[in-house]
Amino acid sequence: MATVPPSYDLNTGVLSKDVAISASTPCLSARVYIPTETTINNHSNRNRKKLPLLVYFHGGAFCLETPFSPMYHNYLNSLVSEANAVAVFVHYRRAPEHSLPAAYDDSWTALEWASLHSGGNGPDEWLNAYADLQKVYLAGDSAGGNIAHHMGLRFGCALKTKTSDWVEGIDLRGIILVQPFFMGNVPIGNERTDKVTRSLLVGLWHLACPSATDGCDDLQINPEKDPRLSSMGCARVLIFIAEREVQRDREWLYRDLLVKSGWEGTVEVMEAKGEGHQFHLLHPTSDDAVNLMRRFVSFLNENEISQG
Repeated sequence: MATVPPSYDLNTGVLSKDVAISASTPCLSARVYIPTETTINNHSNRNRKKLPLLVYFHGGAFCLETPFSPMYHNYLNSLVSEANAVAVFVHYRRAPEHSLPAAYDDSWTALEWASLHSGGNGPDEWLNAYADLQKVYLAGDSAGGNIAHHMGLRFGCALKTKTSDWVEGIDLRGIILVQPFFMGNVPIGNERTDKVTRSLLVGLWHLACPSATDGCDDLQINPEKDPRLSSMGCARVLIFIAEREVQRDREWLYRDLLVKSGWEGTVEVMEAKGEGHQFHLLHPTSDDAVNLMRRFVSFLNENEISQG
């Protein structure tokens, strides 16, 4: 699989680097992105305003892709530039070599690592200097959307039970789920008609999580079976859906489940008509992909606008 190194991207003015996250898990790392126009170029400005921090998780059915693939690297360059945010793109362990919950555990460790910078004295100088840990967002596409969902739940549960002191040091403002990977044992909506794709996804789920005795009704892949939804640890959730993807109706169901769970936040949905799964990555300059990017960016900056 093709990979690209971190770089200074001339088209967006975004600078990136790779960092280690955990000495105990050598293959856990992240690619960090900063927009140089408002960071390094203003380094001498003592009144420089820190930027929102986006922690991003990639897709690939827990088995494929990395933050280092050209498709993802290019997309994060554009996203960081448009949003004027700092990003930590997590390189979690993948199946089948590392079955779930490895990806969840790594993502949680990465979020804890990011929290170390809340006082400006963490291990990474970029996050210390430029990231505002009181404006943290989680996002991911496909399997990464599933991970972002679970990190939001784990964060909310940790706040309630006070089992992880570090969560008090950051403010999780919102979560963005881009066509998240959810499934269930009983097909619904597009899953009934696109049987080939559904069968492929079911197979990938079993490959990623062979210990799931309930199959696709395991609460890790089926939010309908999870009693913790009301514990979502942020006030806002944004879901991007593609009309032609096989999981479309599962994602709309997720929206309904959140609303009915007793969670006190707000959930928004944007559906792209006529589009398929990950269209925004495959065709990033298309009208629908541009609209998705615009809404993504506005979600990250709505608090900035309301306070301005």
